[in-house]
Amino acid sequence: MPKGPSGQKRPGDVIRAAVKVAKIATQKLEDESNTGKEYAIEGGKKGGAARAQRLTAEERRTIAQDAAWARWKKRPRPA
Repeated sequence: MPKGPSGQKRPGDVIRAAVKVAKIATQKLEDESNTGKEYAIEGGKKGGAARAQRLTAEERRTIAQDAAWARWKKRPRPA
């Protein structure tokens, strides 16, 4: 399937492309450039940075240790 200048999927034949453009123009079909996934990725980056600034070094260390224990499935982390 051909792709547009920003990597959007486009129909291969002229008639389908014209129909798709008409649907986008009449707002019966939303443009593919603003997907929910992109918004979620942007929000995750902002939220992660804000959380990292809010946490103390001790809290970050504890979270990292818990994650490492979970990844390696070792015995329960000592308290």
